[in-house]
Amino acid sequence: MARKFLYIIAGLILITLASLFGLRIWADELTEMAMVPTAAFEEQEALAVNAYRDPAMWFSRPGKLPDPARWQPEAAASADEAARDEAAPPAPSDPPSPPQDGEAADEAGAEAVPPFAVFFVHPTSFLNRSSWNAPLADERSQERARLFLRGLASPFNQASEIWAPRYRQATFGAFLTDAPEAARAIDAAYLDIDQAFTFFLESLDQEMPIVIVGHSQGALHVIRLLRDRVAGTPLEERVAMVYAVGWPISITHDLPALGLPACATPSQGGCIASWSSFAEPADPGRVLDTYRNSIGFDGELRGESPILCLNPLTGTLNGSAPADANLGTLVPNDALSDGVLVAGAVPARCDERGLLLIGDPPELGPYVLPGNNYHVYDIPLFWRNVQEDVARRLRGWLAR
Repeated sequence: MARKFLYIIAGLILITLASLFGLRIWADELTEMAMVPTAAFEEQEALAVNAYRDPAMWFSRPGKLPDPARWQPEAAASADEAARDEAAPPAPSDPPSPPQDGEAADEAGAEAVPPFAVFFVHPTSFLNRSSWNAPLADERSQERARLFLRGLASPFNQASEIWAPRYRQATFGAFLTDAPEAARAIDAAYLDIDQAFTFFLESLDQEMPIVIVGHSQGALHVIRLLRDRVAGTPLEERVAMVYAVGWPISITHDLPALGLPACATPSQGGCIASWSSFAEPADPGRVLDTYRNSIGFDGELRGESPILCLNPLTGTLNGSAPADANLGTLVPNDALSDGVLVAGAVPARCDERGLLLIGDPPELGPYVLPGNNYHVYDIPLFWRNVQEDVARRLRGWLAR
């Protein structure tokens, strides 16, 4: 069956998202003029109290079909196998066995994954400067969000339940300016996420472990959920894992407010993983300048404080690993019509600043941001490792 690949549109959109997570990589006046709304901020009318009871308010949730978060690559191959496959098509493989007794199957022969639920917040997909927040009726941004989910949420497909809400996200231009309207737009988007999270919690079996995931703007909302809804509450005991990827978390000025620690060992659960990917030579100057001058959750300048960096190949804080530790990078084909998992394609190491360096620039397509910033590919670079990481940490969390 023909499959659209995430990067047909998602990559095209994310090339513009250099400024996501508030770091103005393209902070020139032309970009601001082109993308920052000139319209007055319009206060968002509160959603109905029961809004998220409506399945139409979710991109992904139990019973939702089609469910973009359930997309999976059709095949996995190592770099050598991928080259051989150009000469001969791969033999068909048997379909995976269905989950048994509520447990999802890991890779063939691997230990089964206990049931867990994922709450996933998608990145910015609204680029229009006509308003500060995306209307839910804007079909272009909604379709982009569905495509994002196919590529970014799919490593978490072993989950018993995946919930991904629609929300009135802040427009891209809100991350290009310090105007007060931008902060109001981000706050308004967060209120939708907060409401969706409440319904998510009410809908779960109270014994179900929770994994919270977000990328870019989605990661910003996730870490705010941790600060406002999880830290210091009984809910901390139910959160098996957090992936807040593509948004900088200061170990000194942000992490203490989030309740959960940074992940330090590969089997540790109940912790936070975050990384931001750059090929070498990396030029993150503007990124780091903006980070230094931003305010942390403790009200202090982040300054030179280290950024949380989990190496997704080792599962350790500030780790390093060669390319052969990479179990599968999600790589688009030349026509951008599908993707394949290629093993051994990309190494990774956290540097002293807290950036994740991936060696020489891999050929993943034309959507690399200035400064060799692989923000677009933060999760696809390590697709298979992320899939195994969440299963391993869930088992470690249950065995604690």
